[in-house]
Amino acid sequence: MRWKRWVGVAAVAPCLTVGLSAQAGHSAKAPMGCSRVVFDGDVKAGEGFERVFAKGLKFYMEPLRSGWIVRVLAADEPRGPHDYAELATPPYRSVSPLLIGTDWSFRAQDAVAWNPRRFRYARSGEIFRRLAGLYGGVMANDAASSSKIAEIVSEQPEGVLQILDARMVPGLADQALMAAAVASHLEETPHEVDQSVAPSVLGRIEELRFRVKLDLPAGVSAAPGLVIEKIFCEPPTSGR
Repeated sequence: MRWKRWVGVAAVAPCLTVGLSAQAGHSAKAPMGCSRVVFDGDVKAGEGFERVFAKGLKFYMEPLRSGWIVRVLAADEPRGPHDYAELATPPYRSVSPLLIGTDWSFRAQDAVAWNPRRFRYARSGEIFRRLAGLYGGVMANDAASSSKIAEIVSEQPEGVLQILDARMVPGLADQALMAAAVASHLEETPHEVDQSVAPSVLGRIEELRFRVKLDLPAGVSAAPGLVIEKIFCEPPTSGR
């Protein structure tokens, strides 16, 4: 299912995304009624956050030494080596909107300035397994696997994480080139600098307050207690 992008939400820099634009050549179809769930959360360094947002799916901010990684997991299945957001948000093992921290030479202020973070997630277990089956080929630089994954990813629902406030110790290093490509909203993002801790090379994010918006495929119900927004989405072009 192809999801319309919304005016006023900054997109991830093109050089850091794969296959997120709609493909040309498909005939126009009438938009469908879909929904989007909205919820807020906050985390401190070393803490996680999770919220079930639809039947069988949960959003998870997993704590790392460097910050956090955004994941979408099956809520009622054992956790495996991959997750629904990771496989639907290439490139893999690289700079990613899912990583909120000081990996890949991002300073703390760069991680906060990459705001909002736009990603996708597999809309079903079946799609997740198809992406997982292609993952090895993509990592081996197989062109056919990469092309197929890009095609499938373009059909998946979108999520956005907006940083509402942050507390951090800034980094002293020069800004890395990859960070400069996406970290452009520090002035527009409320944040506080912790003056009680000495700065370091990359710094540290101590606390985040955020808002998450997750588009739901047609026919998928939101978990109880969440804010729901009605949106329009285009129907699938190939049954995925």
